[in-house]
Amino acid sequence: MSDTSPEPAACTVVGAGAIGGTLAHALASAGHPVTVVDTDRAHVDAIRKHGLVVARGESRTSIPVTATTPDEYDGGPLERVLLAVKAQATRSAAEWIAPRLAPNGYVVSVQNGFNEDQIAQLVGAERTVAAFVNIFADVIEPGVVQDGGAGALVIGEPGGAPVSDRVRDLVTDLQSWGPAAADDNVEGYLWAKAGFGAMLAATALADAPMADLIDRHRPAMAGLAAEIFAVAEQLGVKLEAFDAFDPHPFRSGADVVARDAAFDRLTAWLRTQSKDRSGIWRDLAVRHRPVEVTTHYADVIAQAAHAGLPTTRLRSVLDGLRELEGAPHKMSETRIDALDAAPQQAAPAGALTRGQATDLQSWLDEHRDDMVADLSAYTSQGSASDDLEALDSCLAWLRDWLDRRLGDPEEEEILPRADAGDILVRRYAARGATGADTRTVTLVGHYDTVWPTGTLETWPFHRNGDRITGPGVFDMKAGLVQAVWALRALDELDLPRPPLTLVLNGDEETGSRSSSEAIVEAASGSRLAMVFEAAADGAIKTARKGVGLFTLTVTGTEAHAGLDPTAGASAVDELAHQVLNLTRLRDHQAGTSLNIGVVEGGTRSNVTAGRARAHLDVRVASDTEQQRITRALAELRPVDARTHLEVAGDWNRPVFERTEHVATLAHLAKECARLLGHDLAEASVGGASDGNFLAAAGVPVLDGVGAVGSGAHARSENTSVSGMVERSALAAGVLVALAGQ
Repeated sequence: MSDTSPEPAACTVVGAGAIGGTLAHALASAGHPVTVVDTDRAHVDAIRKHGLVVARGESRTSIPVTATTPDEYDGGPLERVLLAVKAQATRSAAEWIAPRLAPNGYVVSVQNGFNEDQIAQLVGAERTVAAFVNIFADVIEPGVVQDGGAGALVIGEPGGAPVSDRVRDLVTDLQSWGPAAADDNVEGYLWAKAGFGAMLAATALADAPMADLIDRHRPAMAGLAAEIFAVAEQLGVKLEAFDAFDPHPFRSGADVVARDAAFDRLTAWLRTQSKDRSGIWRDLAVRHRPVEVTTHYADVIAQAAHAGLPTTRLRSVLDGLRELEGAPHKMSETRIDALDAAPQQAAPAGALTRGQATDLQSWLDEHRDDMVADLSAYTSQGSASDDLEALDSCLAWLRDWLDRRLGDPEEEEILPRADAGDILVRRYAARGATGADTRTVTLVGHYDTVWPTGTLETWPFHRNGDRITGPGVFDMKAGLVQAVWALRALDELDLPRPPLTLVLNGDEETGSRSSSEAIVEAASGSRLAMVFEAAADGAIKTARKGVGLFTLTVTGTEAHAGLDPTAGASAVDELAHQVLNLTRLRDHQAGTSLNIGVVEGGTRSNVTAGRARAHLDVRVASDTEQQRITRALAELRPVDARTHLEVAGDWNRPVFERTEHVATLAHLAKECARLLGHDLAEASVGGASDGNFLAAAGVPVLDGVGAVGSGAHARSENTSVSGMVERSALAAGVLVALAGQ
């Protein structure tokens, strides 16, 4: 008699951390073929060698699974994918999945936060499945996941659609883990967890058990949940209880006795869990890496701003967590004490009024064709970084254009540079400002581009409806046009502005080696530097990585490789050892990348190489990581003692970290955007700009205020007309607000 039972369904788990590793282990233990895909090489290697291990108390259980990095994956089309990466890695992971996903395959977001919409944009709504997950687990060493106790898992179709057969089948398989369930209101669970998760996030501000901190700081915790549930209520979401957390007593206006009883149940349950601190706390205190929770709540804060609802406590928690990144020693329960007493009110929107915002938006919209005409004329000025004649001509055009658009400046300086484009510094007096802070706002841009002279002959400026293409339109000629038209709008509408300094350099694309000191000097003492570099998917940039450019040179001893193979000391062999050592310095979780982009060495195949060289590009997200890399490069030692190592180069741009002042100004910009009728996100990016120099010099920076589009440094470079109007109005709104403070 033959066995007619169905074959266990295969599953691919992308992100084999706490959640992904737990579910992968359960599915594999039940006989399902499981492949885990993870970017952490050490984690993948450990799983390959020892299997995927789940630790419960003192016992450990290993199960073999196929483990691979994304680059090494050579399997077939993906059918069922459990996506379990950190929220901030959702886009890159979904971009990897999309071309490999089978036509009938689907992706389940077993993640923290609200990620389904972003996944659907890349793989299609019909191939996206929603999930709520509350699993207490941690990766405690490569290949090993610590089980933190029972949790909850709910799967459903997005948008409240009826439970489908694919959801039922998946839930049946996931019950090998525990109490997995199907439901048509996953959104209700996700919003409920957002309130609970905010409490857990707040506990990471101090170094103490979650249950104790929640119990001692009930006003703060209730206030956090109430802010989030007010947004859910505005959206018409029906909140769902899970585990020991009932969201309803934490809504604004709920019965105090019922709320205290809910706190009692919650803290009693948390004390039964073997995991007494949150994963957020572990990221800060143990792994020393940025937390993902700031990404989780971006949509919540945007929805709240759109509805005019306060998120005072939530913003304070997120700002505190950002401050603790790289500085866990600053954890303190006094931070949560402050939340207990925080007023439940929205942060002020500065001096910009809704009427002023409407006037700005309308005036700039009426002049959109004029803005496009200016961008066309500017783009037609070639300005390759290595063509000094073209740069001189472009700067002369800019000076004339600025005079025509803004009138004569109060003061102008041209700082000549022998080997780069000259630097233009123009200062404009305040107009109608009533605020007590009379410091200057500096507007920063560059007029050089990466495009060689002659590019315009084959790729001129072109507009097709809302889309504009051409060399430099995104990086960053549209940004300067937007800045100038923002000032023009303020003048024409007789709106106030603070004193301004405009700084334009001509060597940003080659590292600003000839201009960085002058930029810092021109902006010294500014209350804000607005950098009109291109936006990051529409987001302003409030943190950038520091960039180091280094060259490792190895000197060996030449010899005839055939006649006397042992006489020489190969510089190439030594460099190979060093390259492997250098790759171990990468720490993507901490935001550190190290790329060895060019390797060269030797003279002939029959000569033992006497010299070899590697060129490194290093990017770091914190001063701590910069110091670690600096020490590691200084401590390099040859494997072959007959060779000599020399490291040359330096940090080309310092780290631009999101300080408290930057956070305050970013919030101001977001409030101005809300008055203009749209939401504004912020981002931390790997690329560097002149904002890095200014931030390191102590000037608060808002970067990425420029063009909305994509394709920097590529033939696909583009920006949008509507984006120019929107961002010009935003820049003008921020200046009006600052003029009143």
